[in-house]
Amino acid sequence: MSSQKRLETASNVLELRLRVRLWRNKGDRIALVPTMGALHEGHLALVKAAKVKAERVVVSIFVNPAQFAPHEDFSRYPRDLAKDRAMLELQGVTDLIYAPEGRDMYAQGFATRVSVDGPARGLETDFRPHFFSGVATVVAKLFLQCAPDFAFFGEKDYQQLLVVKRLARDLDIPLEVIGVPTIREADGLALSSRNAYLQPEQRKIAACLNRALRAAGDAARAGTPIPQAESEATAALLNAGFDRVDYIAIRDAETLAPLHSLDRPARVLAAARTGAVRLIDNMAL
Repeated sequence: MSSQKRLETASNVLELRLRVRLWRNKGDRIALVPTMGALHEGHLALVKAAKVKAERVVVSIFVNPAQFAPHEDFSRYPRDLAKDRAMLELQGVTDLIYAPEGRDMYAQGFATRVSVDGPARGLETDFRPHFFSGVATVVAKLFLQCAPDFAFFGEKDYQQLLVVKRLARDLDIPLEVIGVPTIREADGLALSSRNAYLQPEQRKIAACLNRALRAAGDAARAGTPIPQAESEATAALLNAGFDRVDYIAIRDAETLAPLHSLDRPARVLAAARTGAVRLIDNMAL
């Protein structure tokens, strides 16, 4: 019986670049899977998709403080590198974990942030105005540090996926950003690291988010005016027990611009809160 190989970890950019250089010298293609840890089956789907495209897969694990507002859950965001490592080792398709410290990613005196617009406008930005600048800054750093051929992101964070694609295009970063379909529980709840915060009663409420998305999409396809479909789905979530609905919105799938009718590929996106837990989800129409 062969023993399970322990994954190596690069803890700073110099170690990462040394390993990447060795792979490049062999002609290997490299895929990056950026994560904040607390890995689950959704992350593993990204890793498996990455291995199909590239000979080498790097999984970054870094809880990025730049995308959290002071009142948000940075300090309590789940962190368990040993558990994450064991999960990746069990899959056997990851070549390296990149787990930098905060002081390495944001050295003393760090003073640069990436400003984003386009698909970053509205939706999440209306409620978390700091968020996409923080995401874009850390993702740009990861792309420059790892210099991958491919980067994989989940479609659950669909607006983020579009923002990252635009970032790579606008800054001429030579890689392909690939979205991977959302992995769901049996009742439709999208897998998320924050699902660990849900209490049993909240978990029941959370399952209604996916159903509301489907209902909004079905109504719009049946001819219900889009504002009405969005409003009815919002009411359904509040009736199901959600404490707040930030948005349910039917948008252009490529630009996230508002739609007057379903005359092009569309996406319905939602964000809602049960207690202190904020959940997001989306689906194609």
